[in-house]
Amino acid sequence: MAVLINDTCINCGACIDECPVEAIVDEDDNPTGEEIYYVHSDKCVECVSHHDEPACATACPTEGCITWSEIGESPAHREDITSEQRSNKEPVVA
Repeated sequence: MAVLINDTCINCGACIDECPVEAIVDEDDNPTGEEIYYVHSDKCVECVSHHDEPACATACPTEGCITWSEIGESPAHREDITSEQRSNKEPVVA
């Protein structure tokens, strides 16, 4: 994974508009069937080479909605985020 949108998502669309690689889809295209927005881990680059921090989390009005997730198929990830922060699913923006 890369970043993860949790179930506190209010489906406002702010994250979709900010994603530079179009890795986020709305609830209609969420492959899990959940009614929240979804981050495709194979596309998300955690905004590496685009922004200082993931733009989706900066734009999100819901505190703690977007968290760090395990590194998986993601083509890029932030080296400064520890595996502990990822396993604890810490919010990207505190």
